[in-house]
Formats: sequence, C-alpha cells, structure tokens
Amino acid sequence: MRAGLAALGHLVSHKRVHRLMQAAGLRGRHPRAWKRTTIGGDKPVPAPDLIGRDFTAARPDAKWCGDVTYIKTWDGWAYLATVIDLYSRKVVGWAVAAHMRTSLITAALDMALAARKPAPGVIFHSDRGCQYTSSVFDAYCEENNIRRSLGRTGICYDNAVSESFFATYKKELIHTRPWPTLASLEKETSDWIGNYYNTIRRHSTLGYLTPGEYELGYRQLSQLAA
Repeated sequence: MRAGLAALGHLVSHKRVHRLMQAAGLRGRHPRAWKRTTIGGDKPVPAPDLIGRDFTAARPDAKWCGDVTYIKTWDGWAYLATVIDLYSRKVVGWAVAAHMRTSLITAALDMALAARKPAPGVIFHSDRGCQYTSSVFDAYCEENNIRRSLGRTGICYDNAVSESFFATYKKELIHTRPWPTLASLEKETSDWIGNYYNTIRRHSTLGYLTPGEYELGYRQLSQLAA
C-alpha cells in the first residue's frame, strides 16, 4: 500500500499507512495452509540444478521457473501450471486444466514461447514432479531448445519463486470466493495474472515496481512519480 502511494507521488511513513488502514478496517490477506503436490515419477529423466537458488537473471528470458498448484472447484480439482521469468518475476505463461498431465505443463510453456520467443538455451527450472521428469517433457524441451533444471527432492526452497507466486495467487484470488466451474477459474485466473499481477501488483523483490514497469527499464519508484 505504501509503495502504491509512493508511485503516485505521495510519500508517507509505514506507521501512517498502518494507522489509516486500521481506521478504515483494512488489513492484508494471509496465506492458508498448503499441501504438497509433487509426485515423483517411476523412471525420472535427470537434469542438473542450473539455478542453485539464484533467482535472478541479467536479461529477460534467460531463466524461467515453473510449478503446478491445485484449486478446488464445485466440479472437482483443477490445476494451474506457470512459467515465470526470473528477470522481472513476470508470469509469461500459464495453463489451467482438470488434470496434472504433462500436457498441462507444455501448454503453459507453449504460451511463454509464443509470447516471448526466447533465444535457444533458455533455462526452465522446476521441482522433481513426475511431469517435469518425464521422457515426454524431456523431449519437448529438447525440441524447443529449452534447458531443463531441477531442484532437489522435497526442498521447496529450491523453487521458491514459484512457491511464492502460488501463495500470493491463493490468498489474493482463490481464497476470496468459491469457484463453481473450471471455465470461471480459467477466466478469472487469466484476468488476474494479465491485468493485475503482471501490471499492477507491486513486488518487494523489484523495489516495489511491477513486472511490467521493471521490463520497461524502471528501477526505482521515484522514477514513476517524476
């Protein structure tokens, strides 16, 4: 909230923002408990960890990361797969479906490849779920000049950016309302990512800039208010 005001040219202290939010009955959302969805495959195709918890990149589309999370709808479980650019933390690809097959993962990457057109050799980092270690996914990455990177088994911190995104997605969208259908979830998820998360929501890692602002070359909030 304070960063948003600063971007508009209103410089106020944390304490004042806290006091005014209290007076207005406003408070931040907190994540609910989560459960692990990573399921290892019977014959995983190995890949090195090319990230090593260095979740930064010197240029766009050099290093991507991704994961899958679950959402309960009235029709049953639904799943979201993501592709995040570690340069700007922008979600560059996503897909929603009623299954966790490898095609869900490749659909998210298809979107990212079409939108970003990365140079050959872009790194894609993930956990060791069976979709990401399957021979089908390995062949997809080889065909599309993507370098696979895997974190360690059972260590969520090795894919911390993806985990952080899902925590935000759940507390700021999913847990705010019921989800009757897969179609409604897909529509609202696309709107939330494209028209809010990437363009309006401020990220502390980026100095409280949005991914869109960061990719435009801004590096400080003061540049927006100038």
